[in-house]
Amino acid sequence: MKGVLAVTMRLAWRNLWRNYRRTLVMLLAITIGVWAMIFMSALMRGMTGQLVRNGLENLPGEVQVHNPAWRDDPSVVNSMPAPGGELLAALGQPPVQGWAARVRVPAVVASERESRGVTLLGVDPLQEASIGAVPHVIAEGRFLQGPDDDGIVLGASLADKLDTGLGKRVVVMSQDPENNVADRGMRVVGIYHARLEASEERFAYTGRQALQRLLGIGGEISEIAATARDYRRTAQWLPQIAAAAGPELEVLPWVQLDPYLASMLQVQDGFSMIFIVVIFAVLSFGLVNTLAMAVFERVRELGLMQALGMRPGGILLLVQLESLYLLLLGLVAGNLLAWLSIRPLQDGIDLSAVAEGMAMMGLGTTLYPALELRDMLFSTAVVVVLGCLATALPAWRAARLDPVRAINKT
Repeated sequence: MKGVLAVTMRLAWRNLWRNYRRTLVMLLAITIGVWAMIFMSALMRGMTGQLVRNGLENLPGEVQVHNPAWRDDPSVVNSMPAPGGELLAALGQPPVQGWAARVRVPAVVASERESRGVTLLGVDPLQEASIGAVPHVIAEGRFLQGPDDDGIVLGASLADKLDTGLGKRVVVMSQDPENNVADRGMRVVGIYHARLEASEERFAYTGRQALQRLLGIGGEISEIAATARDYRRTAQWLPQIAAAAGPELEVLPWVQLDPYLASMLQVQDGFSMIFIVVIFAVLSFGLVNTLAMAVFERVRELGLMQALGMRPGGILLLVQLESLYLLLLGLVAGNLLAWLSIRPLQDGIDLSAVAEGMAMMGLGTTLYPALELRDMLFSTAVVVVLGCLATALPAWRAARLDPVRAINKT
């Protein structure tokens, strides 16, 4: 049995190159199809990943802990104690790679000429750095030096609208737990640039302890944000945080905190699958036609094989092996071509020419293609399965040939 299989495999390989022009044309089509599937998947995954990451910069962390009433009323009245005990221990255990406790309140920032409503964040800069929530670029000055830093860091767009700048003083106003106005002057110590201009207008930063003193809330905080550097696998470690936080606190993943981003991720995954299937479904017609023509041209040869003792099952296996070899060669070439074409682009594709449109979509001006092993494996599985199904009909027709009629066919 093994000897028959080995002979059939060698025969299938030789048959594949008897008409090498036809084989090379079909091989080129499969290679380009596989490359297109993987390359477009990398672009779409890069766009979606950037969209999610940009969203997580506005909503730092993949899991957040709040007072249950805070999301409905984000005021200092609904603050919570700083993490301690079991919760603090859980935040320090893998796969959690970083966490930050912050005060987050609505506020008004007023300069000499203008005033704007913002979300004021009282942060510890070291903790923020551990979850990647530090502003993208500090254009002027510096970021905060510690949780007790009483300076303020503004976005470039907000500073422009306030007609203020580095070193100038602004007045910050918010509400304390008694619903009284708490205000004080702060010096602008830094101007930052974010990937999205909307973020620059929305967020202002000051030291966490400085903001706690201003609001008179002691050591209380508004939220805890934690990350494991993988927004797709949040569900694997969220339960340990929820169990440690207890029923008094609300622990939510980013997919619930921002359903729009979660829906975008699901749409992208579904669209990638449809895209891959559609591309190869189109290629399947060419594959079926090629193999059908190969069977038609070799009717006498296949009939002679049957007359010499090869069973219909052997003919079926022979034709299927020829198509499998063709598919595997196309897969190797297509995956290699995709890797070679995506590798130089991993530093980013400059899309500044369409910056406005990208900003409307919530994206930056640089697109980073994301080549993932699972996309390559999925495209490989689709090509092999659909390819074998597409060649089943020509193989079945070859196995059904009548030897006498096939040999006498002119």
